[in-house]
Amino acid sequence: MEKWVLLRKGADFKKIAKEFHISPRLASLIRNRDVIGEKAIQDYLYGTIADLHDGMLMKDMDRAVEILQEKIQDGEKIRIIGDYDIDGVNATYILSEGFAGLGAVVDTDIPDRIKDGYGLNRDLIDRALEAEVDTIVTCDNGIAAAEEIAYAKSMGMTVIVTDHHEVPFTETESGRIYHLPPADAVVDPKRETCLYPFKGLCGAAVAYKMIEVLYDVMGQDADDVDYLMENVAIATVGDVMDLIGENRIFVKQGLDMLKRTKNNGLKALIECTGIDVSHLSAYHIGFVLGPCINAGGRLDTAKRALALLQAGSKKEADLLATELKALNDSRKEMTEAAVKEAIEQVETTELKGQKVLVIFLPHCHESLAGIVAGRIRERYYKPVFVLTEAENGIKGSGRSIEAYHMYEEMNKCKELFTHFGGHKLAAGLSMPRENLEMFRERLNQLTTLSEEDLTEKVSIDMQLPFGAVTEHFIHELSLLEPFGKANGKPVFAERRVQILQMQILGRNRNVLKLKIQGPDQMVMEAMYFGNIEQFQEYLQKKYGRVEGAVMDITYYPGINEYGGRKTLQIIIQNYR
Repeated sequence: MEKWVLLRKGADFKKIAKEFHISPRLASLIRNRDVIGEKAIQDYLYGTIADLHDGMLMKDMDRAVEILQEKIQDGEKIRIIGDYDIDGVNATYILSEGFAGLGAVVDTDIPDRIKDGYGLNRDLIDRALEAEVDTIVTCDNGIAAAEEIAYAKSMGMTVIVTDHHEVPFTETESGRIYHLPPADAVVDPKRETCLYPFKGLCGAAVAYKMIEVLYDVMGQDADDVDYLMENVAIATVGDVMDLIGENRIFVKQGLDMLKRTKNNGLKALIECTGIDVSHLSAYHIGFVLGPCINAGGRLDTAKRALALLQAGSKKEADLLATELKALNDSRKEMTEAAVKEAIEQVETTELKGQKVLVIFLPHCHESLAGIVAGRIRERYYKPVFVLTEAENGIKGSGRSIEAYHMYEEMNKCKELFTHFGGHKLAAGLSMPRENLEMFRERLNQLTTLSEEDLTEKVSIDMQLPFGAVTEHFIHELSLLEPFGKANGKPVFAERRVQILQMQILGRNRNVLKLKIQGPDQMVMEAMYFGNIEQFQEYLQKKYGRVEGAVMDITYYPGINEYGGRKTLQIIIQNYR
């Protein structure tokens, strides 16, 4: 069940509209996103690179760049160790490009998801020692690798951590005690004493900040690395960071750069996936390009995705892009099979009555656990962990809902894990096989989730009659982009909409095209991309018919361009 909630956040919309040359309706939508005050609205609508904060404000940034300047000037060998996901790959690329541009002796290593697992381990450090590496710089990992970093230090290495994950902590009666790794510098905006104003950066953004500062310190023009902002944008959207504050600026600027990218690999991937570059948006990063980049680390090696970004020729880039797309197509098929198995398990066991779902799929490829967990969370609107067999015990990923801080809840039973880490809404873990049932029981015993917490809320921005859907208003909505987590597309609603006509389209008969009429007598073309069978059954059951039925809907307006003709249309999202 869904609970529809109409947002009613007040402000002087006429005054805001006049001041920022927008409509009062758009002013209302901005207020609904809790963007308040002249500076915040200005940054939200028109923020540029000049509004980004100085990376030197990050704790230990001064120490990190001082060390790196010395190492680069002395010709010491630096190795970047990233992560195997879209954020880690782009962060690795940003650091390697940035260091190389300063004349550093630099190479990279990325762990194998299955053989190495997440983050730093002894094998990675031993490989660096064998290659006579002097300094390790981590990106998108390292904050939880205290033992591994202590080992590297004991072997005489210099270690710099750049990360964006939560700092590990112990809960005590007098409050939390945070545990930093014993690195020479730890740059992570989530550090308790870090004064950097924006805490929501991805790993690639932290890496970019470091390169910017390093260029300044070493007397190079930081504008030389502006082009790497397209990689920050890809990582920010792909790692599902909140599209607010600095992230919004990074993604806006990065998307503009991506449309005219000079990167052979990104050009090849855009071409290979059939994206119209003139309409490239955050959606294409999240659902087309991102999954292909991630597919390398999931089913093969993330080094393939890094090689794509580093491709020196069109021929090499085309080959790598084709391989990554093929891997992603294979990943989609494997995901569908695993999702089907997970749904069956929930529906036919005691799991269905539990508030936190812990699903064990022994044969699921471990790299797909997070995607499957996300799909199951969407279906049941509950926190979900999907676990699978691994080399030593079981491994898995979790995806959460707004009311459940996954990392903090896991911290309450951390003695069950071999390794764990993550955020409020996502986490990863490994544990002995025998701890599975205890983990499931403990999470459900400890949870304070209420039935209301487990009811998905559809937050409606405003009731919008079809007569107000104009080409001008649709163009104005683009000022709110890029859309994504924490800055979703506005949700409009209309009551008592009548279905006049309906037809099913598409090769797989998975698109519903409708002609509908609002209470203002305006007739509108509409599309629905959800479960068509369910849609028809609902109306048949409620009204005894489909055509002629009257219902409430939520929607988003758009312009359909076909054969040189422009038609206003809406995409139906929810109905009742």
